[in-house]
Amino acid sequence: MTPEPTLNPPDSSDFLPTTLHQFALSLGNAIDAKDPHTSMHSDEVAEVSWALALAMGIPPGRAAAIHVAGHLHDIGKIGVPDSVLGKRCPLTTAEWQAVRHHPEAGAAILEPVAALNRLGVVDMVLHHHERWDGTGYPHGLKGTAIPLGARIISVADSLSAMLQDRPYRPALTIDRACREIDRCAGSQFDPRVVDAFRLASGNILRLVSAPLACG
Repeated sequence: MTPEPTLNPPDSSDFLPTTLHQFALSLGNAIDAKDPHTSMHSDEVAEVSWALALAMGIPPGRAAAIHVAGHLHDIGKIGVPDSVLGKRCPLTTAEWQAVRHHPEAGAAILEPVAALNRLGVVDMVLHHHERWDGTGYPHGLKGTAIPLGARIISVADSLSAMLQDRPYRPALTIDRACREIDRCAGSQFDPRVVDAFRLASGNILRLVSAPLACG
């Protein structure tokens, strides 16, 4: 296994301007508005990612970049037709390819913003659907080759998605969602991120729209 990437030492350039952070929040809300089934999804992913990052001991400046990437992780879905995002029956091969392309589309949208490149936000958006075991997309990265922020967003994204109604299934209970995250440690998710989820679960579950606590 390749060694864990070392976080760069924090400096004044690591702290995101308020306007950039607010703009990321606005763009995330715009994407969620495309689909009534994903209300507040990007905001939840950002907040849970922030909590996970801090639970892992990531400095606040770096955690802030992960927070911004959480707001922007689905920005590439702006190019996916609403009819595909809201489809209740199984997607065709072409429709599924369009959905799978959204991390690359999102990275291409954000790439011209120098600050987002410098802070690793573009790479986090590009790789948030990679899996720890290497079976994810778009590049099939494995283990610590996946940016740490992307591994954190993957857990946050999955938690928020499971707790919301989607066209193809009803929302899961919080207990079932927690069990699914535990089950996928070491396959879909970085086990260290899942450990942080367990450690911070009380705080995290107050951030999502679910009435029950983890059992």
